[in-house]
Formats: sequence, C-alpha cells, structure tokens
Amino acid sequence: MGYHRPALLHESILGLNIKPKGTYVDLTFGGGGHSREVLKKLGKYGRLIAFDQDQDAGANVPDDKRFIFVGANFRYLKNYLRYHSAERVDGILADLGISSHQIDRPERGFSFKSNVALDMRMDVRSGKTAWNVLNEYTREELGKVFRSYGELTNANALAGAVVETRMSGNLETTGDLERALQKFIPRGQPSKFLARIYQALRIEVNREMESLREMLLQTAGCMGTGGRLVVITYHSLEDRMVKNYMRSGNLEGEIQKDFYGNIQSPWKLVNRSVITPSMEEIEENNRARSAKLRIAEKISE
Repeated sequence: MGYHRPALLHESILGLNIKPKGTYVDLTFGGGGHSREVLKKLGKYGRLIAFDQDQDAGANVPDDKRFIFVGANFRYLKNYLRYHSAERVDGILADLGISSHQIDRPERGFSFKSNVALDMRMDVRSGKTAWNVLNEYTREELGKVFRSYGELTNANALAGAVVETRMSGNLETTGDLERALQKFIPRGQPSKFLARIYQALRIEVNREMESLREMLLQTAGCMGTGGRLVVITYHSLEDRMVKNYMRSGNLEGEIQKDFYGNIQSPWKLVNRSVITPSMEEIEENNRARSAKLRIAEKISE
C-alpha cells in the first residue's frame, strides 16, 4: 500500500510557479509526493526544505543534496528557516489534514474501522492522546470540541454520553467510543457521523487549528515578493481560515484599506475561485474528494 497519494498534485505544483534556482518549503512532507515533484523542477542550485512532525515520514526522505528535512511541526516555520539561512523563500506548500498512511495504520487510532487504543497523535512523541481528551475533559470542554471542530449540533448530548460511559470505566478503545455514541449514529450514514467525531478529536489532540493559525501568520514574513503560498484544505474550518488570510492578510478576513481605498494585504489571489479535484481524480483517489486548493502571491511587505 502506498504511503499517500497527494490530492491536486499537478495543480498545486503548477501553482508554486517554481524557479529552478529558488528555495521552496513543503510544510507537510508525508510520503514525499509533492516534494519529489518540486525537486524535479529545481535546478542544481535550488533548495527544498520539508517539514513533518510524524516520525514515520523520515523513512521517505530522498537522497538529494538540495533537500533538507525538518522533523517538526510547521508552526516552527520561521525558526527553522532562519536556522537553515532561508529567511526569504520563493514558495510554500501545505497539504493539510491527515495522510493515507496514518489512516491505514490501525494502531495510530485515526480510523473507526478498527478497534484500537484511542490515540490520534500525528507526533507520537507528544503527550496528549484522544484517550486523554475523552477521559479527562469536562463535559463542557468535550461539548466545545465536538461543536467547534466537528460542527455537530448535538455536541452537548454527545459529551454527556461520553462522560456517562467513562464513569463506568469502559472508554478505552475506538470501539468503546462508538458504543458510547451508538444511539446518536444516524441510520444509513454512520461513516459521515463518525468521521466528524474523529475529526473533532484529531484536531484537538494535535492542536491543528492553533498550528495552522501560527503557520499562516508567519508565511508572509518568510517569503520574498512574487513568492507563492499554496494550500490544500480538507474541511471548512481550515478552508475558511486560509481563504480569509489570503484575501485580507489576517485570519478574520477583515479587508483593510489605505486612505486611497487600496486593499492593505501582502497577498493577491492567484485563483479567484477555489480549485477542486476533477471527477477523474476522485474516481482514482476517493480521499481527494473534499480537497480544496487556494493560491496566493506575495505582493508587498
């Protein structure tokens, strides 16, 4: 089984507008699919710096002098670029979300198709797991996680069911979680409901939204004029934040103008409409179905 088939691979690499002598960043290395395509377009003096907090990704690092691997979360983008003398890069690519490799390894706990420990950590060196969230958060805190990150309208009731189950000491595995929420699972659509539960827990465990906020706010300061920011998202929470940032230069999406009415943002949109996979790509790779690609170009400091 392959590590991961990147979604919108051709479109995202095209969006980077790669210069052979440029310096580029792949913030989500994974199986190296995007990185390999970037390296193909770089010349002898080009450079690619790739980030991934999942230790498994280190096994896919190419033997290439132009390539630098950083085994850390992309929230530390600016620090590591400075360390590698790359304060101004020509393009940054991020393929957000979970990789197929992580889903396909049952012991990682990202899939509800196997009865395994409640883990869901992208970086297994980090402390908090899904077990900690489900067994240690208050009912109110759990409700907020399900509501904010799973966009579930019955979040408080779901939180109550979790608390009731854990009081009996029966909340240890993914199977236990599914049984705890059994009465809420819609008939005919169990996968869609459980996917939202798992999304909420995964985002909380890995602090995904906080990391995304921190990373996005660093990108403009790390890129030279004419550089490209290319981001692939998989759910509305990520996409809304990326859309706001590319449109306005801030995470709230508030358009700010100068005295003459000019928009004050370091970015201009390259694609006015979001780019989504073709039907052919979805047929070949069903996990690409929810992917959305946005591209912006740095126009000012």
